[in-house]
Amino acid sequence: QVQLVESGGGLVQPGGSLRLSCAASGRTFSITATGWFRQAPGKEREFVCRLSWSGASYCGDSVKGRFTISSDSAKNTVFLQMNNLKYEDTAVYSCAASTTSGGNFNSWGQGTQVTVSS
Repeated sequence: QVQLVESGGGLVQPGGSLRLSCAASGRTFSITATGWFRQAPGKEREFVCRLSWSGASYCGDSVKGRFTISSDSAKNTVFLQMNNLKYEDTAVYSCAASTTSGGNFNSWGQGTQVTVSS
């Protein structure tokens, strides 16, 4: 079992930056991929970015070129660097981990609020 705890959310002005962190504990050796998702009020959960164990990463079209996913394996931490934030980026951001060969995410954090407002 893997436990995930996010941090780094907060209030930021449009055009600003934030870096979210996701600390993993437990059976971290079994993680095959990690990812970030977000959910805005009244909307469905949306995929943000994914990072596989091989180092390959990709992000959704809505954040491509602005958000970057990375990791510090020694610290079992995954980061989401968010630049040029927009009002529509306001959401609860959650990290997820996959311990399955199929890559489906089966561990989730509680989430951290990101609010973009002037």
